[in-house]
Amino acid sequence: MAAITAKMVSELREKTGAGMMDCKKALVAADGDMDVAIDNLRKSGAAKAEKKSGRATNQGKVLTAIEGKAAAVAEVLCETDFAAKTDKFINLVTGIAKNAIARDGEGDVTAAAQEAEKANLTDHIGVIGENMQIRRVTKWTTDNGVFAAYHHDGGRVSVLVEVEGETDAAVLNDICLHIAAFRPTYIDPAAVPAEVVAKEKEIAAAADPKLANKPAEMLDKILAGKINRFYSEVCLMNQPWVRDDKTTLAKFRPNLVVKRFVRWEVGEEL
Repeated sequence: MAAITAKMVSELREKTGAGMMDCKKALVAADGDMDVAIDNLRKSGAAKAEKKSGRATNQGKVLTAIEGKAAAVAEVLCETDFAAKTDKFINLVTGIAKNAIARDGEGDVTAAAQEAEKANLTDHIGVIGENMQIRRVTKWTTDNGVFAAYHHDGGRVSVLVEVEGETDAAVLNDICLHIAAFRPTYIDPAAVPAEVVAKEKEIAAAADPKLANKPAEMLDKILAGKINRFYSEVCLMNQPWVRDDKTTLAKFRPNLVVKRFVRWEVGEEL
């Protein structure tokens, strides 16, 4: 039987992140063979992950990665807020976003990330001791755009945005802050589906009995005003601007184009 030294245990712990006692047990079982001990710990981690797979995951982080002309955002869930705040978990989520950038794909790459990160996730479940799941991952690439991101409450809410045109770091940061705070659904009125506009007109007309007998031309003008107010509630470019509610992003930066954005919150309904 090989002698298991403190140095060997420390080395295994550094390589795997497992607890000291788990590392010692793995080395004893492997008769001091470091590679076998690592395999044993990974197998043990898989067994632990299987046992934990049915436990609820409603905490976690949404974090992003931006590298040049590519960006990604990832949401990973765990069981407790305590685990979600650990450096190990935060590094896991950030790493999953970075790995998504390195792989092929555009848009929703959740399935690819879940498959590629299986072993990595299993290892972390074994070390952190909680069930975890990769809930969603999105990757974007751009030719002419610029990416920016913002994490609120350490990643409880995160924003990723792509813009083109007149911008700078301060404006990009404010756009992200605005999206986080005001939760726009669309970029601008042109992005609102026609059926959504029609439904809003129907609701507005039904909500005010005084409109029932209005001439068609007058009714159209009244409803147009109500729809403009609707746009100011749901469209990023039309909402009162986060830094000055007397203006809008469309007026403040007329030469800026927001190409796309996401605002993800941990555990929200999809």
